[in-house]
Amino acid sequence: MASERAVTIGPLRLSGDLRVPRDAWALVIFAHGSGSSRFSVRNRLVAEALNGQGIATLLFDLLTADEENDRAYIFDIALLAKRLGDVVRWAGEQVELAALPIGLFGASTGAAAALMAAAERGSRIGAVVSRGGRPDLAGAALPHVTAPTLLIVGGNDDVVITLNEQAYARLKTRKALEIVPGASHLFPESGAMETVITLAGRWFADCLSPSRDKRTRA
Repeated sequence: MASERAVTIGPLRLSGDLRVPRDAWALVIFAHGSGSSRFSVRNRLVAEALNGQGIATLLFDLLTADEENDRAYIFDIALLAKRLGDVVRWAGEQVELAALPIGLFGASTGAAAALMAAAERGSRIGAVVSRGGRPDLAGAALPHVTAPTLLIVGGNDDVVITLNEQAYARLKTRKALEIVPGASHLFPESGAMETVITLAGRWFADCLSPSRDKRTRA
């Protein structure tokens, strides 16, 4: 059983969809990519699977309706990261979410925003997962990311593989790069999204679970 509600965040009243399973032990906030929104079918598949693991999820629109029509906003990674950081701050002010460790899941340009926000928020972010992302666009923020980071790329997405390898080399934190064989950029191939879901679920479970925190403190 989970509670689900629409939320509005910050002075821009960004629209979001929050789902909190009973006894949720972590929260994953999604940052969608260029040309997408909180209604992304692929991100919602990932969110539904995470909910099944007891992880709360928040999908929200990084841009207003007017901004979505201007490509200058879509590739303004610093702006997107700031908005994502504002959402992390908002989550910390909600009674049902404040105590939960936070992970970030980014796709396309949203992955760069997630990494930049993680660098800025430090220990508040417990894990980052990028799906078909452009982590290279996080630029100088990459060496400052402390959250364990998983980069997932399709095996047929040659250019993005190279960009992810370059970003991976700049990350100084715990990290992994997983290439899904036979998958293209949006992972439409049979079984591809299932592999993404499995990889992301394991990463968040390992990095965010309360039992891991206890082992770390022991």
